[in-house]
This record gives sequence, C-alpha cells and structure tokens, in this order.
Amino acid sequence: MRTMKLFGALAALLLVVACESTPEDMGGASGAGAVAPQPTTEIIVEESVTYPPGSKEELTALYGDRVFFATDRSDLQGDARATLEGWAQWMRQYPSVTLTIEGHCDERGTREYNLALGERRASSAKNYLVALGINPNRVAIISYGKERPAVLGSNEFAWAQNRRGVAEVN
Repeated sequence: MRTMKLFGALAALLLVVACESTPEDMGGASGAGAVAPQPTTEIIVEESVTYPPGSKEELTALYGDRVFFATDRSDLQGDARATLEGWAQWMRQYPSVTLTIEGHCDERGTREYNLALGERRASSAKNYLVALGINPNRVAIISYGKERPAVLGSNEFAWAQNRRGVAEVN
C-alpha cells in the first residue's frame, strides 16, 4: 500500500514536470534576439480635492480629527501631540473658527467614571491647544463617556478606537 502511494506521488510529480512549458515551446523566439513581454504599468492620477476653508473636512484631511489615549489615561502621547499641533496651526490660519473637543471612552467602567475620564481627555487636548497659543474661548469641551462608541466590539481593537478625543468644528 505504501509503495502504491509513493508511486502515485512520483507519477503526479512527473506529470507536472512534463507539462511545464518554456517560451520556446510556446512558439516564442529563442536566443539573443528574444524579447520578453513587458508588464504594463497603470498610472493613476489622483484628482486634487479641495474642501471649504475652515471646515471640519479640511481639518480632517490635513491633520485628522481625533487623538487617542491609553487605557484609563488622559495624558497626551507623541502622536496625539503632533495632531494637536496641526490643529493649532490650522486654527491660527482661521482665527474665527472654534472647536468643540469631545471626550470618549471605551465600554469598560461605569457610566460616571467614563464621563469623568472623557472630560479629562477633552480638557487635556484643550489645555495643549491653549499652551500652543490658542485662545481658550475658541475651544469648548464635552464628554460623552462610553455613550458614543466609534467602533462596536468588546476587544482591544474596538477599545483602542473608542479611547479618543474628537474635534468638531463649530
């Protein structure tokens, strides 16, 4: 029985090798004059998209509209600071624009705890903008706690996406 399986596998291998073809077998030219077919290159030209000046769409396209936080934390990490620096630059360009920063949390914890944590997150983002020279009267905050998840689910990916501060242009 074992010999039959081995013989069958060997026969299948020989069949595959025998069916293999080369460019010469396919009627192609051989030797130094042969020209291999060239792959085609597709050029994709992206259209320039413009957004209304001072709009949420423009802010989002340029710098993103959210910053993320670690579990049970409201301090700003490097990526969040870089995003907020972009927001500050954008706000200097549009001095009449105001923002509301929404503080959000993942589903873990009580409603009260997450409302307080969301407020600390929004305040942290606002305070950083103020430290960058933005008038505090131009930035409002609100906490939604865990009431408005961006991603549904009870896993680390969903939780990480829900621990955030979001800029809304007023």
